Amino acid sequence: MAEWGRGQGQNGMDDMLDVENKRMADNLATKVTRLKSLALDIDKDAEDQNHYLDGMDSDFMSVTGLLTGTGKRFSSMTRSGRDNRKLLCYVSVGLIVIFFILYYLVSKART
Repeated sequence: MAEWGRGQGQNGMDDMLDVENKRMADNLATKVTRLKSLALDIDKDAEDQNHYLDGMDSDFMSVTGLLTGTGKRFSSMTRSGRDNRKLLCYVSVGLIVIFFILYYLVSKART
């Protein structure tokens, strides 16, 4: 009779361990699902950022081309006659004055 009690006790212990294993397996499955979702979100975010950076690369290339052309025009203007140099000085002084006016207005707006 003692063995029969041990058999049921062992059977009850197996059932209890089985239930505990199933609970832990469900918990693990939930964590794995959460990790998979997080990994997919990170992947999507990385793809979006790569797409954004590719767009910025093409924008910088077009700006580089624009600045190169402007630099060439500026060089040819300075190498040409005296009238162009005078105009260039007036434009440079005007830009410097505008810069200082904007600097003054921005510093005044902050205080």
